[in-house]
Amino acid sequence: MSSEQPTLLSPRVLLPFLLVTLIWGSTWIVITGQLGVVPPSWSVTYRFAVAAIAMFAFAIMRRERLWLEPKAMLFAVALGVAQFTFNFNFVYRAEQHITSGLVAVLFALLIVPNTLLGRAFLKTPLEARFLAGAGIAIVGVGLMILHEYRAAAVDAGEVLLGTALTLAGVMSASTANVMQGTGIARAQSMVVMIAWAMLFGALADGSYAWITTGPPVIETTATYIGGVLYLGIIASAVTFPLYFNVIRAVGPGQAAWSSVLIPIIAMGFSTAFEDYHWATLSIAGGAVALIGLVIAVAKRPERPSVSGNMVSVPVEPES
Repeated sequence: MSSEQPTLLSPRVLLPFLLVTLIWGSTWIVITGQLGVVPPSWSVTYRFAVAAIAMFAFAIMRRERLWLEPKAMLFAVALGVAQFTFNFNFVYRAEQHITSGLVAVLFALLIVPNTLLGRAFLKTPLEARFLAGAGIAIVGVGLMILHEYRAAAVDAGEVLLGTALTLAGVMSASTANVMQGTGIARAQSMVVMIAWAMLFGALADGSYAWITTGPPVIETTATYIGGVLYLGIIASAVTFPLYFNVIRAVGPGQAAWSSVLIPIIAMGFSTAFEDYHWATLSIAGGAVALIGLVIAVAKRPERPSVSGNMVSVPVEPES
């Protein structure tokens, strides 16, 4: 059995990474259908209530031990609030002020805090190749941000508020991503940990929604209910375990490349369903971002005299 450290191109990492990226690339259109009649916080609450039910059902099917030790339970509370309360409330509210395309592109900047926090708290090694590729990708993201900003039919104040909310969501998501690389997270069942985190996140979402907007509001249209089920089951219960496993395997920096690819995929869905037209800046930005990705993850020829070339090494072995 090979002891070689996996990278983003390892099949057991690449396949779930691509699946998660494709699914999350589709969510930006679905989220816009969750805004309007129902306050954003209630939409987030419904999403993660559905997701928590699905995760607990999956854990029961696997005959997992559902209870966590007190320390792990507190960790699940913190993870749930960071990932499933702060992150998504910021994102849903951001889409009330700026376009979903601009939110998606801004979220590509997740690679920056993931890389820096991963290095600071998980001691994740970094290579010059990875940093160069990330730098090039950020230039590409900048071009896409510039295009989406120019295309946004809102005033500067709305853009600034929407951008600030999105970046707050980015930092919340990055905090949760790095938490998944810690020893306490690795010592728990992935399914059970996420089930509790989603439950605590949904409870916090619902409490915040009730305090700020009043009793629950629901839209009984097929579009809204279908969106809740898709976001809760497919885009949450299915994807988060896969994504967090990618983080445990290759570190938060490499895993964050999904956020760079997601806006490109989101624009593809928008082209198909919303008559989105690609502009020179968005095409150039997407191309530059992809070049950065290739540079960052392309495997160099092995040299016997050199060891430890992998970009991101988790602190502890995967549980």
